[in-house]
Amino acid sequence: MIIIPAIDLKDGKCVRLAQGDFRRMTVYSENPSEIAAQWQEQGAERIHVVDLDGSLAGSPRNREAILEIVRSVRIPVEVGGGIRDIQAVASYVSSGVQWVILGTAALKNGVFVKEACRVFQGCVMIGIDAKDGMAAVEGWTEKTAAPAADIARCYEDDGPAAIIYTDIKRDGMETGINVEATRMLARSVSIPVIASGGVAGIDDIRRVTKIEADGVMGVIVGKALYTGSLGLPEAIRAAGNQAD
Repeated sequence: MIIIPAIDLKDGKCVRLAQGDFRRMTVYSENPSEIAAQWQEQGAERIHVVDLDGSLAGSPRNREAILEIVRSVRIPVEVGGGIRDIQAVASYVSSGVQWVILGTAALKNGVFVKEACRVFQGCVMIGIDAKDGMAAVEGWTEKTAAPAADIARCYEDDGPAAIIYTDIKRDGMETGINVEATRMLARSVSIPVIASGGVAGIDDIRRVTKIEADGVMGVIVGKALYTGSLGLPEAIRAAGNQAD
């Protein structure tokens, strides 16, 4: 089980939102690359980065900050937010980003997503953000009537590296991860799933490790790391790995 620290970017700063609400934002650092290096030093195996401005704008907005993060660490980086065309995918991958995360496009432009999976094999993840089991898009501002599992199954044969499943209601709230919904999604597809949203402390990490056999390969942790509710080395050890 991989523990993946999250860095959310707005205006080049490292921030956290509560339930995806831009009006409920806390700034944690003016220098995201330093935060990434900190997580690496504490044993992280990869970094999860989201361009929040890009999610709303529909195209990358924090590219320079993201590339500075990539340059500042030796571990792989996964990036989502505003990646809606093949040129954006190519630009990130050629600049050293290991995985791009396609979220809104996975629901609105399946042809593009399938092409990206084909052209950049092993470098594309599908981001599914859900409220009450239904997908939300456009930076979580628009809820749809599409069940998360149905979207996941659409890409079963396209070879995405993983599905990142986020429970929006829990994201940034430290109210506990939605283990059962994550388990159900993972069981419905053969694609590896990464859990996200709501990790409050070490008990959540232990709960997620219990569904690893169902196809859950990792968990993204954000606010709990920034508030100190969870230590990264402690989380890595609880997930069955050894932090340096």
